[in-house]
Amino acid sequence: MPTADSCPGARAPRRRVRACFVCATSLLVLGAIGSASGEGAAAIDESRAVDLTYTFDDSTIYWPTEDGFHLEVGKNGLTPQGYFYAANHFTTAEHGGTHMDAPIHFAQDRMTADQVPLAAMMGPAVVIDVRDAASADRDYRLTVADLERWEAKYGRIPEGAIVLMRSGWGRYWPSRLEYLGTAQKGDVANLHFPGFSKEAAEWLVAQRSIDAIGVDTPSIDHGPSKDFIVHQTINGANKPAFENVANLDKLPEQGAWFIALPMKIGGGSGAPARIIAVLP
Repeated sequence: MPTADSCPGARAPRRRVRACFVCATSLLVLGAIGSASGEGAAAIDESRAVDLTYTFDDSTIYWPTEDGFHLEVGKNGLTPQGYFYAANHFTTAEHGGTHMDAPIHFAQDRMTADQVPLAAMMGPAVVIDVRDAASADRDYRLTVADLERWEAKYGRIPEGAIVLMRSGWGRYWPSRLEYLGTAQKGDVANLHFPGFSKEAAEWLVAQRSIDAIGVDTPSIDHGPSKDFIVHQTINGANKPAFENVANLDKLPEQGAWFIALPMKIGGGSGAPARIIAVLP
């Protein structure tokens, strides 16, 4: 089993556990290993995996200006040869449901969806719990003080972390009215949900070496935002973001690993994603 000390990249200036992506990934996967089943064999402890992805179907929430997800049933039944066969088509916007915002989404000449490296889509999950504040204020913006409180309890945000805001908004899914603040198609004037603050995004980019941020709401910017400054800040730093992340209530505030695998859309500004976490 590789360790941070045995990793050949550990002599590089980056923090040891992130020095070599191959070794870091090995540590992640092997960390989920459970009991051995035969010589040289091992079984992954699936009970420690948490699905952070909403199902894509007609109920999936998209930005009010988008049409949403549509599945067109194609072949579905027995063939003339007597075997069953099913094959469908689907159409969807890049930005809706559980998905990744590629850096180019709000920053010219930054990475497209297919260019975002795997290393930027997996890492230690830093969960910032703002459920009480969000319950009191639908438009709450996660602050630098929230981040500092996390660090006072758990230590410095680790290099390569995925910083996740847990607002409790998943309890509203899939009600568009409660989740977005409006159920009206095209209505972007009445959006109300929590997000990151400009100051928190700037602090994470300037003061910490994170890989990405994520939210359990429709956007990393809070609902009333008109300039999407958090997107501008995070994407401008060539970092992706993850939105509509499900089941954040099932993660501890520290110790889990976050893994996102978006569709690798050439030239895409974002992509639907299957996201999981591995619990400590």
